[in-house]
Amino acid sequence: MLIKVCGMREAENIREVAALGVDMMGFVFWPQSPRFVQMISAQAGIIPDYSEERLRQSQGNPVVTGSLESQPKRVGVFVDDMPQNIVTRVFNYSLDYIQLHGEEPRETCENLRLTLDPDIHPGIKIIKAISVSSAEDFKKCAAYIGAVDMFLFDTRCKTVGGSGEQFDWSILRQYDGGVPFLLSGGMGPDDATRVKALRHPMFAGIDLNSRFEVEPGVKDVVKLRDFIQTVREG
Repeated sequence: MLIKVCGMREAENIREVAALGVDMMGFVFWPQSPRFVQMISAQAGIIPDYSEERLRQSQGNPVVTGSLESQPKRVGVFVDDMPQNIVTRVFNYSLDYIQLHGEEPRETCENLRLTLDPDIHPGIKIIKAISVSSAEDFKKCAAYIGAVDMFLFDTRCKTVGGSGEQFDWSILRQYDGGVPFLLSGGMGPDDATRVKALRHPMFAGIDLNSRFEVEPGVKDVVKLRDFIQTVREG
């Protein structure tokens, strides 16, 4: 089971969460989000392997150290952003995944992949978020088959993610697509047992965010550690 922690922003908190052995870390590049990655914290936290020149350019800001292989995959979260901006972020911050969390059409997914792979980032992966309130919402997935690598099922709400609200997980049984998905939307420390019991052939992992926070963009490392241990034990 993949474990993605989203809405990371502060360098020290990034280091602490990375040490828990999570698989993916999400960084929000949407300016209206309270978890928006400012330029200084992005330079300090996203790229785990700095050259000496990079270190000089960062002007002594703390960095995540270690090899690329030992660090979580970096996911850039975008909401109806200009493709040029997304491509620039992928290049500047060595993003492994693009997560599109708005109303982006299939063509955006296809064009981003054509632009980035293989010249700028070989093997770039694309996640399309689908807002869910009922099984009817899974019909939207059909438009993206063959254009994305993974879906992320989040709770439909007035905000764009990070609401802390859950949809009814039982309707996941009605998703019959062939694209793997991450489960998101209001998952909290008390949901570990439910997560372990979840069965679906396309269930790839979970996305953790607001209910593990001390404040927007800062995660409670102890709560995350305990949750991850429970989910992964056995």
